[in-house]
Amino acid sequence: MNNILSIMIFLPVLLSIPVLLFKKEKETLIKSYAFLVSLIPLALAVYLFFAYDPSNAEYQFVEKFKWITISNTFYFLGIDGISMLLILMSAFIFPLSILASWTSIKNNIKQFYFLILLLDAGLIGVFSSLDLILFYVFWEFILIPMYFMIGFWGAEDRIYATVKFFLYTMFGSLLMLVGIIWLAFLCTPMIGQFSTDLTLLTGVSRSLPLNSQIYLFILFTLSFLIKVPLFPFHTWLPDAHVQAPTAGSVILAAVLLKMGTYGLLRFSLPLFPAAFVKLTPYIATLAVIGIVYGALLSIVQKDIKKLVAYSSVSHLGFIVLGTFALTDVALQGSIIQMINHGLSTGALFMIVGVLYERRHTKKIVDFGGIMRVMPVFSVVFMIVLFSSIGLPGLNGFVGEFLILLGSFYSANLGTDVYTIISTTAVILAAVYLLWMFQRVMLGPIENEKNKDLPDLSKRELLSFIPIIIFIVWIGVHPNTFLSKTETSVKRIIENFHTAQSSNVGQNVDIKTELTKNGK
Repeated sequence: MNNILSIMIFLPVLLSIPVLLFKKEKETLIKSYAFLVSLIPLALAVYLFFAYDPSNAEYQFVEKFKWITISNTFYFLGIDGISMLLILMSAFIFPLSILASWTSIKNNIKQFYFLILLLDAGLIGVFSSLDLILFYVFWEFILIPMYFMIGFWGAEDRIYATVKFFLYTMFGSLLMLVGIIWLAFLCTPMIGQFSTDLTLLTGVSRSLPLNSQIYLFILFTLSFLIKVPLFPFHTWLPDAHVQAPTAGSVILAAVLLKMGTYGLLRFSLPLFPAAFVKLTPYIATLAVIGIVYGALLSIVQKDIKKLVAYSSVSHLGFIVLGTFALTDVALQGSIIQMINHGLSTGALFMIVGVLYERRHTKKIVDFGGIMRVMPVFSVVFMIVLFSSIGLPGLNGFVGEFLILLGSFYSANLGTDVYTIISTTAVILAAVYLLWMFQRVMLGPIENEKNKDLPDLSKRELLSFIPIIIFIVWIGVHPNTFLSKTETSVKRIIENFHTAQSSNVGQNVDIKTELTKNGK
């Protein structure tokens, strides 16, 4: 299994090609084949989970060889606890997305499932790349299948949504490319050669002047914040979610948005520590605004899918705040919250897909009393809803609690105000989610079209059961997953504090900056 990461990346790509060779009339065969292929990365990801050594802080399952000789660029893969969990999450969500879209995709079926398998491979590449150019290639590759998924299988305004999505993310990607090349050139004298190796650059980039670190930090971080997306770069997300097919929305919410938060942890924080501290008040302010703003906008939405989309803006703001709190508790909370958000919000979009497939509407006013005719669906909906709210005993509580706890005593944030304001969004989440549930599921059935809606089929129930298991599992015993990331988080913190021992960026010491911001 020395090449397990490459197998996880390229095997789905190779096995996706036969999908295009099936006759289009063989719909069931196409779907079944795509589902079985998606189980292969999942099986390998489960192996990674158990084979990964959480006591070892070094990157594991490393593969490295020269890729582009003239630029000294490597095909360099490896994982730590953080990327391992995100790879597991990515591999987990794709088979469920295929089940969720089993009957909703009715045209160009071969092409749709071909793109899903490409997305699966590309995301694993993003989370395992340790060379900046290789990371950029996978980062850009993700744009292509998602662009076509929204543009071809989306709703009535899909063209507008997909162009907006493409322009936003492409702009951010180009900023990052400029940053990668500039960083490699600046570090060439210290390394002795031009290199985009993350492990080499991390060791020397902290010695760059503060101004250079700030410019590079902005180039990288803007790209990541657009992908998150953080306020005010969030406007592409509601449009993309509302117009995307169910599988597209699930994958976008559960995995694609985590590319941005993962980038902050993997690149912005270790590469530019002085700039990270210097600009924390500005990013933290945007995160808090996004947390509250997203929650307030969710309250006034009339479309269920748009409500869930704006809730993502709020929840992802918590993850960004926890990252910039720079405490081990908050960072652990941010990582587990990436998984939690993927489970709960991904399931919410699947729930919206179930309703839309039966009623062909996402307007809240068109529903009411659904619990009377869909009791099993109602139980699933309620569990996922409580997970998203953050009810104790379910996964959402663990992540939010750790983020708020770690942020409260964070020296890097320097004040309790961020945490106190963010806590109000927990109450607002209960307001918009419970109110939505009341209007959709409870009360009398006033619309005749809602009286004979079928309950969840066995296939639909099968797509929800694994998510519910993990919602409860993480809520009851989070240490199963937190223990995998603990050493990786400590390494990030230790490497960050190592930079304090020297004057970083023209005699600007990180410890001094932390003291200025401290209590």
